Amino acid sequence: MKYGIGMGIATLGVALGSAVAAQTSWDMSVVWPEGNFHTKNAMTFAEQVAEATDGEVQITVHSGGALGIKGPEGMAAVRDGLVPIADILMSQQVGENPALGVETLPYLAPTLPDLALLHKFYRPMIEDIAEEMNQKLLYMTPWPGQAVYSPNKIETLADLEGLTIRVVDANGDSFFNAIGAAPLQMPWGEVVPSLAAGTIKGVTTSSSSGVDGAFWEFMDNMSTFNWQASSNIVTVNLDAWNALDAEDQNAIEAVADALEGDFWLNSAMEDASKIATLEENGMTVSAPSAELKADLIDAARPLWDAFKERVPEVAPVIDNYLSVRGE
Repeated sequence: MKYGIGMGIATLGVALGSAVAAQTSWDMSVVWPEGNFHTKNAMTFAEQVAEATDGEVQITVHSGGALGIKGPEGMAAVRDGLVPIADILMSQQVGENPALGVETLPYLAPTLPDLALLHKFYRPMIEDIAEEMNQKLLYMTPWPGQAVYSPNKIETLADLEGLTIRVVDANGDSFFNAIGAAPLQMPWGEVVPSLAAGTIKGVTTSSSSGVDGAFWEFMDNMSTFNWQASSNIVTVNLDAWNALDAEDQNAIEAVADALEGDFWLNSAMEDASKIATLEENGMTVSAPSAELKADLIDAARPLWDAFKERVPEVAPVIDNYLSVRGE
């Protein structure tokens, strides 16, 4: 009888050991602060993945760049397995593949409905690029429209002349050069120190990041240019993904699909909330006049054709999108 009990305990121990071994733990790299809505989205995703997989897949979100992965390194880090999963600003990955810069072309998709339409044509290409880089796209979430923060109010193109302004990518560099500013590309982690040091005088980024960086400590004005769309992508390393069983994979994909619409809604709601916070802290928030916006769009359109010539594989994506939009 003791022998039988011993065997039962041993068998139970093996079963428990197997259950523990079967649990998958992923550390998720996020460069944004803990209070940023993208970080909160990631935490919601992690919670629902744990629930949907009955605890078999646990994702720990590391915010504020705690894992040492800088913004432009996101897709390379996931590809190489330095992190199994990450929330990544797609436009900062153009060094890996220039086709990842489509949505940041100035005034190509300036509203969320425009961006949703663009993604109908663009997302399959993003998924293919991710797969080529040994990762799987799980979900995409846009930032609120890109504003321009500056010491002085911007009412005409002349007010931008010579302004040293932080931009995210080559498209921003081209655009702000075209309208007379002096752009500098830099990842988020360098923005606030550069403002404090006086290396830059202005920033183009979202209302969310304006609050994250407490920009009212450095500048007085924010203009809602909404000149550039910009999305974050959440990708997982394919080796880590393929190590999961099909049931957990299906559960995670279902969670991502179900949450993506909510995350887009969060982006829309975020903009109004953060603009209010900027105003509460003394910033003057304004919108470009019709005349200024027309000048900005005139400067933007030639950059679309230049991008298509430089990255010809994206031309059908842009042309089909513009055709449906009636242009």
